Amino acid sequence: MATKTKYETTLTLPSDKEILMTKKFEAPREVVWEAITDPDLIPKWWGFARDKTEVKKMDVRKGGKWQFITQTSGGEVVDFHGTYREVVAPEKLVYSFLFGDMPEGDGFVEITLVEKDGVTELRDRGVFNSKEERDAVIATGMESGARETYERLSELVATLIA
Repeated sequence: MATKTKYETTLTLPSDKEILMTKKFEAPREVVWEAITDPDLIPKWWGFARDKTEVKKMDVRKGGKWQFITQTSGGEVVDFHGTYREVVAPEKLVYSFLFGDMPEGDGFVEITLVEKDGVTELRDRGVFNSKEERDAVIATGMESGARETYERLSELVATLIA
């Protein structure tokens, strides 16, 4: 997918158990926060555009649960879910990220939003239970999905500030 917005998503592997993605948005962090925590907005940017995502649960508070069901264009149904471990609006969101029947472990996703001069940098840090788990996630082709997801989020954020 060609990049349509000004800033690209970057992906790095800071350690054997981590994936770090960053993306900048030309918007206040409150707007980016709204886009990532409003259940009505999630289906507009989550995953590939050709897939359909439905929010089943989204209780954005410490201990609250979330669940998104994605129907892929190939007919596969993927159940993404987890528990919010830390919520500090509009700057930090920490949650477990599981799919299918994956057991809850120590792994988590930490989203931080840092605004400077009207540009918000989103840092998406995934911490996995092991290098093998991290590498298995990478092997799913998640990078292209993440890049398209954040591109779609950027397009949505632009409409929210227009």
